[in-house]
Amino acid sequence: MTDFASYFDLVNETHVEIEGWFSGLEPGVLPVLLGRFSPEFSMITPSGKVLDADGVEALFEQLRGARPGLKISLSEFTGIAHYAGGAVISYRELQEEHNGNRTDRRATVVFEQAADGKVLWRHLHETFIAD
Repeated sequence: MTDFASYFDLVNETHVEIEGWFSGLEPGVLPVLLGRFSPEFSMITPSGKVLDADGVEALFEQLRGARPGLKISLSEFTGIAHYAGGAVISYRELQEEHNGNRTDRRATVVFEQAADGKVLWRHLHETFIAD
């Protein structure tokens, strides 16, 4: 059986940083957060928009402190594939704001190992879950 725990941990760590950045509680975390993503990173947002690494950086800059009280809960972690140099996993992500707004999504992420051995986010695809 393949152990995906380190990849699940990476997702959790990254979302703690995202929560802190979006809520405005961690103003200095952006360089650390962006360092988790491959320079070739790509993302398909829940609405279907495709972003590259620069687009994600711009999105993060735009959302700094824009969602005070944000809480992100992760669940339903599943390992899909593990291979030399990376893995593919999925998880469920619930975002709740202080004003009662909630979004629930499923995400699939591709991780890759960089030449220096660091594991990076290579691709993320998110899909909203209908109520």
